Amino acid sequence: MEGKIRVLVAKPGLDGHDRGAKVVARALRDAGMEVIYTGLHQTAEMIVNTALQEDVDVVGLSLLSGAHMTLFRDVTKILKERDMIDVLVVGGGIIPEEDVPGLKEAGVNGVFGPGTPLEDIVTFIKENVKR
Repeated sequence: MEGKIRVLVAKPGLDGHDRGAKVVARALRDAGMEVIYTGLHQTAEMIVNTALQEDVDVVGLSLLSGAHMTLFRDVTKILKERDMIDVLVVGGGIIPEEDVPGLKEAGVNGVFGPGTPLEDIVTFIKENVKR
C-alpha cells in the first residue's frame, strides 16, 4: 500500500453524541491513518460528498440514535450510485445484534458496538481496505 489510509469519520442524522467517534478517530490517527472528521448532524448526501472530495478509502459512521438502519443504508446507497464501491464502510454505536446482518447486506462492511477494542477496528480497516 502506498500512502496513508484516508478515513472519513461521520455522524449522520440528529445524534448529538460524538465522544465515541472522536475516540475512534484518534485511535485511527494514532495507527497512522489520515482522518477527516465531519462533525455532527451530517446528511447522507453531505457524507458522501465529503468522501468524494477527500478521496477517502474508508467511511466510518457513528450513530447512537437508533436510526442506523435508515441512515447507514442511505450512505451506502449513495456511495453505490456514485460508483464509489471500493470505499470500505464501517459503522459503530448502539446497534442491536439483530440489525447487523441487514446492515452488512446493505453494504456496511464492519459493525462495531460499545466496548470493541480500538485495535480490532484498526486491524479490520487495515485488512479490508481496498486500495
